[in-house]
Amino acid sequence: MASTISHFPAFYSALVFLLLLNALIPLDCASAHQPSHVVPPKPPPRSASAPDARIPLMGTPPTPVLCGEEAPIQQQPASRKLGEPFNAEPPRSALASSYVTPVDFFYKRNHGPIPVIDDIHSYSVSFAGLIENPKQLFMKDIRALPKYLVTATLQCAGNRRTAMSKTRTVKGVGWDVSAIGNAVWGGAKLADVLELVGIPKLTGATKSGGKHVEFVSVDKCKEENGGPYKASIPLIQATNPEADVLLAYEMNGETLNRDHGYPLRVVVPGVIGARSVKWLDSINVIAEECQGFFMQKDYKMFPPSVNWDNIDWSTRRPQMDFPVQCAICSLEDVNAIKPGKVKITGYAASGGGRGIERVDVSVDGGKTWIEASRYQRTGIRYISEHTSSDKWAWVLFEAMADVQQNTEIVAKAVDSAANVQPEKVEDIWNLRGILNTSWHRVQVRVGHSSL
Repeated sequence: MASTISHFPAFYSALVFLLLLNALIPLDCASAHQPSHVVPPKPPPRSASAPDARIPLMGTPPTPVLCGEEAPIQQQPASRKLGEPFNAEPPRSALASSYVTPVDFFYKRNHGPIPVIDDIHSYSVSFAGLIENPKQLFMKDIRALPKYLVTATLQCAGNRRTAMSKTRTVKGVGWDVSAIGNAVWGGAKLADVLELVGIPKLTGATKSGGKHVEFVSVDKCKEENGGPYKASIPLIQATNPEADVLLAYEMNGETLNRDHGYPLRVVVPGVIGARSVKWLDSINVIAEECQGFFMQKDYKMFPPSVNWDNIDWSTRRPQMDFPVQCAICSLEDVNAIKPGKVKITGYAASGGGRGIERVDVSVDGGKTWIEASRYQRTGIRYISEHTSSDKWAWVLFEAMADVQQNTEIVAKAVDSAANVQPEKVEDIWNLRGILNTSWHRVQVRVGHSSL
């Protein structure tokens, strides 16, 4: 997999992060961090119908790592209109510098050219399928519903694929550890929207036999033979207000930009990012799971024994919740450090609304362990699955350790259901390289360091 990495001198990197933290201060964190917070109506946000509605951060952020499926990807200008899928992740050192990931540092995953939707007034989403009241809803209809803020982590199923590929080659975008991000999403709950088409809350099946909700995108992709990207979730999840599934039109207090789904996208908390469809075109209530390519012939978990010659996609269900995961962000895969105290920081997350019960860090390759501190908001104690914590969001962790010789530093997380990350990537290797949740390892060499 080809990637392009911008190297910044330490002084400028430090300056960027200080500016970044300063730029985040105005965010209304008091309301954003509630698990599901309804906010009073306000005037519609400013129009984002420009070709690229990105809100730049103060200062110049580090250049994201660009990832491509096959051909080398060139660095793109800040404002871009691409004819090929564009994928990018931030440097890992920037990722864990903030609990809420700035928009420009949020990973970007696309399966086709990014669509341009200019006429926001005529834009609408059609609701059809096995329902009694098919409708076409415009943005004004969505905005008329109660607006909720949900802090939720999205993660590509292929996060950490590069490390898995070092064991045996896999097919897919060569992600490092940063195909993940945590944002405050604003929009209407899907459960409220579905009531407008006659589906009550907590409905598992419609009278016509609908059991799944399919999201169809505006964007087109080659895997669908030029058709739209699509995915689905169970109807009972879509109609459950506690599941916090959103039709989102805001991200971190600003209108969605094109990269992240303007003008309307789905956000399905606790589930792999592939189900949070961007650039919504239509929503269909259907009897079976979506039969689209990315539901039936991708994003499924197979054992190491399955290869491209003997794979049978029909034997596995589409992947939904993501497993417990953590990664070290303060250190690269290979590091030169000075002997003495080392701060080890990173993120941990688990799907399905499960909290993070513990993060263990080892500085001797996994022989002995220390427990890292965990937090979401600075100054507020994190308690797994407590009402004061964001149930759909990652936690950041920190540990201090004394390192005097070359060694391997390892991190692993345990979630509130006592699920723990597997030790070896070889045990969970799969031909598509998804769900690499093995212990995260970095190598350190003690000596002179310019850090």
